[in-house]
Amino acid sequence: MAAQFGRRLRKGATTTAVAAVAVAALSASGVPGATLVTDSGDQQSTGTTPPPDDSAATGNSPYYTDLPPLNTPNKPGTSTNLPVTGSAESGIPASILAAYKKAEQTLDDTDAACRLPWQLLAAIGKVESGQARGGRVDANGTTFSPILGPVLDGRGFAMIKDTDNGAYDGDSTHDRAVGPMQFIPSTWATWGQDGNGDGRKDPNNIYDAALAAGRYLCASSRDLSLAADLDRAVLSYNHSDAYLRTVRSWFDYYNRGTHEIPDGTGTVPPGLGGGTDHSSGSPSPSPSPSGGPKPKPKPEPSPDPTKPGGGGSTSPTPPTTPPAQTLAGVENAGTGTLTATAGDAFAERIKVRARNRLGGPLAKVSVTFTIAGDTDAAFNGGKNAVTLLTGADGTVTAPVLKAGEKAGKFTVRATATGRSLPPVTYTATVTARQADAIARTDDKALTAAPGTEFADTVEVKATYKGALAAGVAVTATMITDAEEPAENDKGPYFKDADDKPVRTLTDLRTGADGILKLPKIYADDNTGTYKLRLTTEGGATIVIELKVEAPEAPAV
Repeated sequence: MAAQFGRRLRKGATTTAVAAVAVAALSASGVPGATLVTDSGDQQSTGTTPPPDDSAATGNSPYYTDLPPLNTPNKPGTSTNLPVTGSAESGIPASILAAYKKAEQTLDDTDAACRLPWQLLAAIGKVESGQARGGRVDANGTTFSPILGPVLDGRGFAMIKDTDNGAYDGDSTHDRAVGPMQFIPSTWATWGQDGNGDGRKDPNNIYDAALAAGRYLCASSRDLSLAADLDRAVLSYNHSDAYLRTVRSWFDYYNRGTHEIPDGTGTVPPGLGGGTDHSSGSPSPSPSPSGGPKPKPKPEPSPDPTKPGGGGSTSPTPPTTPPAQTLAGVENAGTGTLTATAGDAFAERIKVRARNRLGGPLAKVSVTFTIAGDTDAAFNGGKNAVTLLTGADGTVTAPVLKAGEKAGKFTVRATATGRSLPPVTYTATVTARQADAIARTDDKALTAAPGTEFADTVEVKATYKGALAAGVAVTATMITDAEEPAENDKGPYFKDADDKPVRTLTDLRTGADGILKLPKIYADDNTGTYKLRLTTEGGATIVIELKVEAPEAPAV
């Protein structure tokens, strides 16, 4: 959060300029009497800010005060349907945007009540690091060199003694905010995440940092669809009303529309041109309000390869990879229709191909297959996600997919692991077990005296295309003799778990041998001939006759 201290002039509809002024951060302890600088330049007591739920993630380091343009982002489309082109300010680099959306999806799967919008992560990422220096990240989402905030030594900023022995920020005396989402090391120690599945929790990796920020914002059972909870979450990130207003401005801007741009082509805030920002606690010079040349960032030492995110050149330009070795995307490699009956394995296997920028196959690409949707289907071993590498021909085949007992449609996605490339999506369908015929296994007459139970059990066998139909759902109903049969309210009945009469059973299934034995049937005090109808999934039906008659009088 190395701040841009100065003003950015913005033209309004009828007025000429509204200045967004830099904000001196509050101390980490939020001491009473500290002040904020408002957009008008007036000082304001921090007592007007609702107390945040937890410590500031960033140590209340400074941040970029640039506000979004007054015009709506150039689109067609919305933040859901991204336009291809638009203003530089509304564009978000591909890997950065993918990380925000991946974090949103992860939180949606694990903490749905939070309702985290990715646009909030984008707004915070904008003011904290200019979207990771305009998307200067490698293929795994790690910045080419660390993004470090000013030294938090109490000189103009909070005083935070070293908590990580310099492991993340390279400073063993004081802490500095680290990475594209600007976590101080002590906060990262608690909230750090492995967002890209590489086994590391690296604050310099946008996937890790975005997921950590999402979980931090969702803390304290917040519901971010509520304005008050969203404000509290942002204030917990940095205890500043002006910070909240700045983040809110970008949040609203991104909600109106944005678009994806290539990594490394985004707008870079002053002072973040090449690598580590601010080697001291002093702010960088302000850019000229009149639009004159902006100051160049200070020269930086080469990053320490022993530190997280370190190693490599300080240049933001990634090394050039030959097109034949560069992943361009993954695609369907001829997978057919995915259908299976409940409990059976899908005959079709999901197969994808990784291709390079020349359109040829690319080997050793990590592909993750993920099952999504309301289903109990799983890959072999009961897994709902597996990661495999493509072979020499660029293809990889997912394990056998087995249907559960829940009928319906679900989705399988194949993605290049940790990449921002579009996934390949497959729709799979599970059909319920069915029977096209059902018949009694004997022809015994079924009779009972009033007020007694039927001595013989009703047993039926279901088949499908001549084969035994196991696990087929069956409904049993005592029906009337009407032309359109309805449930009878008198005559034979079953008993529920509380020993109460019921005349319809819906939780019946045939066994592995296709046979169903009904529970005991009882007669009430009404005599006559009654009907029991059994209907299977698949439409097979049988009607069975039940007689209730008084016993014959004994011979004299």
